Formats: sequence, C-alpha cells, structure tokens
Amino acid sequence: KVQLVRPKLNNTFRRRPMSKFSSMFGQVLQIFSKKEFYSAVKMTQAEKGAKGFSCWNQFVAMLFCQLGQAHSLREICGGLASCMGKLKHLGIESAPCRSTLSYANEKRSWKLYEAVFYHLLGICRMVAPTKKKFRFKNKLFSLDATLIELCVSLFDWATYRQTKGAVKLHLLLDHDGYFPAFAHITDGRTHEVKIAQNLTFPKGSIVVMDRGYVDYALFARWKEEGVWFVSRQKDNANYTVIEERPVPLHRSIVADQLITLNVYYSKQHYPYPLRRIELWDDTKKESIVLLTNHLSFGATTIAAIYKDRWQIEVFFKTIKQNLKIKTFVGTSANALMIQIWTALIAILLLKYMMFRSRFGWSLSNLIAMLRYNLFTYRNLWEWIDSPYEVPPLVPSGEQLALEF
Repeated sequence: KVQLVRPKLNNTFRRRPMSKFSSMFGQVLQIFSKKEFYSAVKMTQAEKGAKGFSCWNQFVAMLFCQLGQAHSLREICGGLASCMGKLKHLGIESAPCRSTLSYANEKRSWKLYEAVFYHLLGICRMVAPTKKKFRFKNKLFSLDATLIELCVSLFDWATYRQTKGAVKLHLLLDHDGYFPAFAHITDGRTHEVKIAQNLTFPKGSIVVMDRGYVDYALFARWKEEGVWFVSRQKDNANYTVIEERPVPLHRSIVADQLITLNVYYSKQHYPYPLRRIELWDDTKKESIVLLTNHLSFGATTIAAIYKDRWQIEVFFKTIKQNLKIKTFVGTSANALMIQIWTALIAILLLKYMMFRSRFGWSLSNLIAMLRYNLFTYRNLWEWIDSPYEVPPLVPSGEQLALEF
C-alpha cells in the first residue's frame, strides 16, 4: 500500500502572503481625491435628500459600467455583486440594486460628473507630456463635435429628425497628449458655432477646425485676442487675391495667397487679410483649401497642423468603440448625461495612466487590458510599465515534494 504523507512546511509556506495592494480598480479610483469628490457633491447638491445609497457608490457603479463594458443595469449590479469581497477597496460596502441605481441616475444631477471631469482635467494637465510634435511652442487645439444617435421612441426628449433622436458632444482636444480639454453636450440640432462663440483661448493658441466652424465675426474676435486659427474654406467663398506667395518645391502645396473677402457683411465682420493655402491630397485625389490668420508659418506647417486635426476624429472613434456612449442603461436625459460624462472621466483616467507609463500603450489597448484586470490584486503602476510580466504563484522557487 502506498501512503501519502503530508510534507512538513516551514513557516514561510504555511499561509499564502496577502497582497500589499487593493484591486487595480481601487487604485484607479485613488488617482483623484475623495475629498474633492465630496466637495463637488456638496457644491452640486447631488446628494440632497439621499438615504443609504451615496453618490460615491453611484459613481463607482457607473465607472464600472465604462471600464468593465457592462451593457445594462443588470450587468453593472451583477458584476459588482460577484466581487463582494473586493468592494471595500472601492469605498463601498455592497453592490447596488438595479432599481436603486436607476433611480439615482434619473434624479441626481449630472453636474456632479461634469465637476469631477474638470477636476481630473487639472490633474492630467500636470502630468501631460511636454514633448511637442511641432517645433513651435504655441498650444494647439482641435475643435469638433460628434453626433450620438438615439432611438426616438425611447429618448422622446432628444428630438433631432422626424424618425431620429440625437445628442451632440462638442469637444476641444488638447494636442499635448491628445486629451479632452473641454466638453459640452447639447441636443442634436445645436450648431457647433454657437458653442465655439462661448470659448476663450490663451493668447498665442492655435485652433484648428473643419469648415462647419467658419464664422468671420468669430474669426475677427480671435484675431483681436491674439488667437490663431486654421480652417477649411467654404466652396462658395467670394474673395480677391492681393498677394501671391512662393510655393515650396516638391511638396503638395499648390498655392499660397493673401486674400480679402468681397461679400459686404463678411468683410464687415472680418476686415483683415486672410491667408489661403491650397494643397493637393494625393490619397483622395482632391484639392483642399485652408484659411488661416497666421502669416509667418510655412505653408507645409499649416498643412501639417490641419492634418493633425484628424486626431480628434480618431478620439471620437475610439470612445465610441471602446466605451459606453452608443448604448445607454437609462432613457432619461439625466441618466444619459451621467453616462457620457462618466465616459469622459474614464478617458481622463486612462490618459493619466498613459502619461505615467513607460510602456507604449494605445488607448484602445489599455482599455481592453485594464478591463481584463479590474479586480486583479497587483500594483497598478508596475502593471502599467510591464503589463505582460506574470507574478510568481509562490514566493520561492523551492518545490514541495510528496513522501511515499
């Protein structure tokens, strides 16, 4: 007969060592101060009259919806309930009920999440990369908006067309790290220019946008404030060429001109000369005409600035594909606003981790890998630098033997 004898273990192996860290989700939540969060709660009065279910619990649940790719209230509450032993590190005692979370999303003000977003924005700016893509030192911003389509039968308050509902996300992208520096959500019918008219920029900034933002009165105000702009020229623009500038050789630049506007009201709104740069896009086989008030940069630099505007289109595509802003867990206007602002908060948290990492992350890859490790007990900042390093299962290489 063969008898199995339990080996005698040293004190080192009697008990598995406890992790020094909370879950990675808990460490993500520690990026910003909980004290600042409750200051925002007090400022927005989001928790007025609340009993039991705090705004922090609601915020953790909605952030889990974004980072964990939960598709419904059932998945949010069930996903958190399945990790009951790991919730204390998140600052909550238990997972919420579906009805409780639904009621909170409908009744508690979305302005709390807007305040948290701008608080996080200040933290991101402190660690944003200082290395610039261009040689000039001016701040570069891209301004654009994207339409988020909704089912009009479910979101009857978001009227856009007869058979469609929609809201519009207006965004200003800071090119020093490609993170959102301003966000605003309106109904789908609001024109982009109305939001741009309320924005102010630091003196010397460069704002790049598409032709939908062409407003000569706005351009004149920016010029007087010392702000440079680069935009597309409208097809029906009426102008007179007052100077032809030399064109660089062996480049895609076709023309570099100084122009003045001919239409009476346009000239009244913008009485200054504009620079018109025409270039040839060999990929699309079409001509692109740019307008700018910057007269000293080279034509190829202006073209490169407008080309970098594509990063805001990439940003919109990334958040729509990787975060929850196309399908919603609530149908009220307040619940929808909370979910979109939480997605923007998640983007800032991810950007903060990318800024502090030595690993070459892409945003979509970081979102996916973090989702797989949300409740893993490991140092977040070590994982950010070396995500594919697997920690050992036992603290020593000594192998245990069986005695027969």
